[in-house]
Amino acid sequence: MAQLFFRYGAMNSGKSIEILKVAHNYEEQHKPVALFTSALDDRDEVGSISSRIGIKRQAVPVTEKTDIFKQVQQMPKDLACVLIDEAQFLSTKHVDQLARIVDELDIPVMAFGLKNDFRNRLFEGSERLLILADKIEEMKTICWFCHKKAIMNMRMHEGRPIYTGEQIVIGGNESYYPVCRKHYHEPPVKSEERSQKQ
Repeated sequence: MAQLFFRYGAMNSGKSIEILKVAHNYEEQHKPVALFTSALDDRDEVGSISSRIGIKRQAVPVTEKTDIFKQVQQMPKDLACVLIDEAQFLSTKHVDQLARIVDELDIPVMAFGLKNDFRNRLFEGSERLLILADKIEEMKTICWFCHKKAIMNMRMHEGRPIYTGEQIVIGGNESYYPVCRKHYHEPPVKSEERSQKQ
């Protein structure tokens, strides 16, 4: 029986390389998969899933108007799995469509993404996945500043952490660090907010 999976982790936890590995493993067994990613992520190019180690491949870009359920419904009937990258950027309706793919089409769906933003608030897509997913798994990585597990994402600007601003600002290592709870609150660099108060 098909299930909806949500695999989340902080920045640099290997989400994109994992989704590409899962796709490869299915396809090596001649089992077709459908790859989707948020159209918001344009770091490489829209509709591209890229890992930090240099592997990438094309995927269907998801915009606000995309109906993922209808797109999958029109794909070959022998589809083995639907894989979603950058799932945090999905809307509630998109995640509901993923649940319909599992429940009505009996196709497993694996969604990969961040859980919380740089302010430690849930993304819309992640919140809905935490509610609807049959299985939830954390992908682990280490803090940028120590050896503890990173559970938060720190936004950086000109070498300093910032704690306010728009929820979605696309970026990689130049913009975000994976950090533990201690170093989120007490980073070994000055933050914009703290330096302004001194």
